[in-house]
Amino acid sequence: MTRKQKRLSIIAGMGAVLLASVLLVMSALRDKIVFFYTPTEIVAGGKAAPGQRIRIGGLVKEGSLVKDGENVSFIVTDTEQDLNVRYKGILPDLFREGQGVVSEGAVEGDGVFIADTVLAKHDENYIPKEVADALKDKGVWQGDNQ
Repeated sequence: MTRKQKRLSIIAGMGAVLLASVLLVMSALRDKIVFFYTPTEIVAGGKAAPGQRIRIGGLVKEGSLVKDGENVSFIVTDTEQDLNVRYKGILPDLFREGQGVVSEGAVEGDGVFIADTVLAKHDENYIPKEVADALKDKGVWQGDNQ
């Protein structure tokens, strides 16, 4: 083998290793990526397939909170569309109707969102940026963005 061929084979080997590592990282992250959607994007747009892990955000609709022990159901709205949410667990202390919320889980075939994580805002001035941006687009968010 000439010197030029050795150098080319080393470069090709390093390229193959780099490509393999990039593919492994992409494969590992594919299952961990969680997209954020508003109720309108889910209900009207059909953006999330049943069983796909997503994050939703909006306001908890007034009068929609129903507690039955650890089982909780409520409606998340962006004032255009409503999305029914079911959650089993203890809600955050700051969770209230009319407040901003972000929930993580999956949509069932019947259109109900099954949440396994519910996050509420931590004070009267904060709402997650994605939720605030989505509500601003709808013309209902009046507060400052953080």
